[in-house]
Amino acid sequence: MAFTLPPLPYAYDALEPAIDKETMTFHHDKHHQTYVDNLNKAVDADSSLQGQSLEEMFANMSKLPKAVRNNGGGHWNHSLFWELLAPADKAGQPSAELAAAIDRDLGGMDKFKEAFNAAGAGQFGSGWAWLIVQDGKLKVTSTPNQDNPLMDVADEKGAVVLGADVWEHAYYLKYQNRRADYLKAFWTVVNWNKANELYAAATA
Repeated sequence: MAFTLPPLPYAYDALEPAIDKETMTFHHDKHHQTYVDNLNKAVDADSSLQGQSLEEMFANMSKLPKAVRNNGGGHWNHSLFWELLAPADKAGQPSAELAAAIDRDLGGMDKFKEAFNAAGAGQFGSGWAWLIVQDGKLKVTSTPNQDNPLMDVADEKGAVVLGADVWEHAYYLKYQNRRADYLKAFWTVVNWNKANELYAAATA
């Protein structure tokens, strides 16, 4: 089964003004589609990978070709990213359990957002900021390029609760070089309902 581009779970303009329609269109239809196409080419070229899930590949990523790492990560990261965003009126709130964990492990919501934004803004070049569950506790981390915390190559490994794409293609049309402004706006369209679901699964 070839990997396929998932449809956006909302209209291209549903996240405005935080993320504009033009950015969402290019980001989903062009950038994400390219990761899918290149991942399928890489898997087609290696019979040992055929039939494996991305999660299975991530566990052995250090032994796999760079094309699988870059494009497999790009496909998985973006597929989750679309679900972790929602129109402001459908974004929900952190569950009691997640909110309590943020207080306990990260010093409260304000300190968590500050740490997450710093991880995203401080990621040199392209990459991602993440909130993960590691050994039962929440932790903020970041990865370069299209790496993620499920990969065996990640410095900090864990189950993802929240992620923000800080590649320039995620924000440049609207924010130019102002990555910090994009990260600030990101919080207005975080889909807490999905983050709650991921946290519950990670701590079950």
